[in-house]
Amino acid sequence: MRRIAVLTSGGDAPGMNACIRSVVRYAIYCGMSVYGVDRGFNGLVNDNLQLMERRSVSDIIQRGGTILKTARCMEFLTEEGQKEAARVLREHDIQGVVVIGGDGSFRGARDLAQNCGVPVIGVPGTIDNDLNYTDYTIGFDTAVNTVLSAINNLRDTMTSHDRVSIIEVMGRNCGDIAMYAGLAGGCEYMLVPEVEPDYQALAHKLNQSNRKGKTSDIILVAEGVGTADMVKEKLEGLTDVSFRTTVLGHIQRGGMPTMQDRVLASRLGVKAVDLLKKGIVNRAVGIRQNEVIDVDLTDALTAEKNFDYSLYNVANVLSL
Repeated sequence: MRRIAVLTSGGDAPGMNACIRSVVRYAIYCGMSVYGVDRGFNGLVNDNLQLMERRSVSDIIQRGGTILKTARCMEFLTEEGQKEAARVLREHDIQGVVVIGGDGSFRGARDLAQNCGVPVIGVPGTIDNDLNYTDYTIGFDTAVNTVLSAINNLRDTMTSHDRVSIIEVMGRNCGDIAMYAGLAGGCEYMLVPEVEPDYQALAHKLNQSNRKGKTSDIILVAEGVGTADMVKEKLEGLTDVSFRTTVLGHIQRGGMPTMQDRVLASRLGVKAVDLLKKGIVNRAVGIRQNEVIDVDLTDALTAEKNFDYSLYNVANVLSL
């Protein structure tokens, strides 16, 4: 391939810029031209593309967010919109597209490939870590460390006031942020969508802790379970403990990416370009046991959920 494009789509994730940098610089090293697509699939439909050079991605590896930006595009959900995007790509003589994003972005890439014959490679960029074919997604490690910092700060004030903090974190269908941050932060309780919450048992543990003189705890709640305020309401009638709620929200998406995310993004970007260079297309790149892998894009979207119950049990045992 002589010309490729790169875009970011869906929710932004720390490390997306590192991946853009990797795709652009490695593609140029391989003798390709690279076009950046502004605002994801919306940019494809509306012909917002720009030729990128090595200097286009200077001084971005440490920045959160995405320099290419991201936006919703209802038009691209239609076959007509997808065909328009393919027309724009043909007009620029672009022969392959690297799509960095989550499951929605991957579905868009798959539709572009299946309905319009555009060669694509998917790169997993989402803080939720909810693409099941890969061990980790770009942005997950940074998001966990952001939550961990909040846990440390909130524990100080909860201890000072003898209160229990209920912290709501992202994770609609996947509780990995709550589980990993909870384990690393020494949280007493973690509520995740993969495990049905038992509020009676949780209240009993809180009451036991209170009787033993432990008057401050941290409860981490993935948004897929419910809101922090909902959990508070369920527990207030079962215990006399004093609760405070905190919703971390989009603060989890921003910030300087960690070393782990920068390295992962760089490795996956290089793999994506390598596949396009070899004519191996409609694949999703990822990482398993620290080895970069690629799988069929459709298989990536249908991979079975593999929640780490053993790690979740370790977190619970250590919190007792």
